[in-house]
Amino acid sequence: MHYNNNALLIKRNLLVSLIKLFFEDKLEDGIDRIPYQMTSDPNYQPIRCCVFHDRVILKIRILARLGFSVEDYEDDGTALALHAKKALERTAISGPVLTVLDEACNACVKAQFLITNACQGCLARPCLLNCPKKAVSMNEGHAGIDKTKCINCGICQQVCPYHAIIKIPVPCEEACPVGAISKNEAGKERIDYNKCIFCGNCMRECPFGAMMDKSQILDVLMAKKRGKKISALFAPAVAGQFRASIGKLLGALKQAGFDEVYEVALGADITAKNEALEFTERMEKGEPFMTTSCCPAYIETVQKHIPDLKSRVSETRTPIHYTAEIAAREHPDHLRVFIGPCLAKRKEGLDDPLVDYVLTAEELGALFLALGIDVAQAEEAPVLRPAKAGGRGFPLSGGVAEAVRRNLPGDANFHPEYVNGLNKEGIALMKAWSEGRNTGNILEVMACPGGCVAGPMVYANPKTATNQLKKIAEESEG
Repeated sequence: MHYNNNALLIKRNLLVSLIKLFFEDKLEDGIDRIPYQMTSDPNYQPIRCCVFHDRVILKIRILARLGFSVEDYEDDGTALALHAKKALERTAISGPVLTVLDEACNACVKAQFLITNACQGCLARPCLLNCPKKAVSMNEGHAGIDKTKCINCGICQQVCPYHAIIKIPVPCEEACPVGAISKNEAGKERIDYNKCIFCGNCMRECPFGAMMDKSQILDVLMAKKRGKKISALFAPAVAGQFRASIGKLLGALKQAGFDEVYEVALGADITAKNEALEFTERMEKGEPFMTTSCCPAYIETVQKHIPDLKSRVSETRTPIHYTAEIAAREHPDHLRVFIGPCLAKRKEGLDDPLVDYVLTAEELGALFLALGIDVAQAEEAPVLRPAKAGGRGFPLSGGVAEAVRRNLPGDANFHPEYVNGLNKEGIALMKAWSEGRNTGNILEVMACPGGCVAGPMVYANPKTATNQLKKIAEESEG
């Protein structure tokens, strides 16, 4: 789904409202009014049956922004202020990092094919003749599908010369590459966390915004209010989210209250160097190939769905870990907050003791909006340890493999292949490699098409972010 849509706009507005109330010391006093303020316009058009139902859904959305799971939530009249108080008093976070809003879920019917009025009742009738289950028939010059016979193979859609047959999907189920989403008895979607790889595809594709991450923004703001020093570790992809230089982004982060700021591209440079060494060692041992290791959604995929690939995954740590090591060494008294466009990194943050919190590019953008910070107008801060072009190019598809190549000798036998998005085709390719049908000796895997710049929680148009990041990388040394 396009990054610019009403579901994301509502999410952003909720974040901005909560952050503003926090800085005004009015969170508990003002939070219950947010659903009413967002639906008080006389021209407001209800999304559900009525404005009252919309307000209930907004209330539950706010709970997810407060960091709570909301599956099976029942409104017992408890004020949002009490939930806000619990969030502000919280000293630890817990998984899972995803939650499903039942009230927002549309309970979409099972995926099916539908013949529209564009059907011309043509003489050829390929839809009828090619259906393997004879589910298509003609009635008064118009084709129809018998749903009791249809197996959703899609052949009728493929052969229709008028494109008169459409597929009505269940977007979240369709987007999940590992079958982790299915309906419960009430027709609402549920996530099987034993299968989930936290790629965030379901969040990106659900047009009702029912799949949501559990925010950690209040935890970070409250830690700062309690007097904690905080180091921000921003992912290379974040640099592409704002039309500004690295120096201006550093300045904006300092203006937003972060005490120290680190480019995770520094850690990416370390990852690339170490993966190059590991690749050389593996090739010298006669191994057929190695895969990259920096995408946590890919690692989850291997662990849960393609265990035969485990031995080929690089043992090199991720850029976030190496950057956190630097930050912990230089400022051991600081909390370390990673900022990126990725849901799976939130899971990685829970698993890595060096990372205290994970914020998203969406949340950083909302923080800047709430504080009135224009990154493009921020004071340029000195970049004391600039990352190399390879590290800054990590979030672009092909960027990891290219960074590894730059660390290899010129005569290295290096033949990369790419999984540009963890969809069903990408997973099929990974399975083929795990079975020995590899077509290269290094496989770069990125969960998001185009790379991390197109993560499920980005702030900017991925195409714009890609161009901005390419510009930054081209201006970098090395």
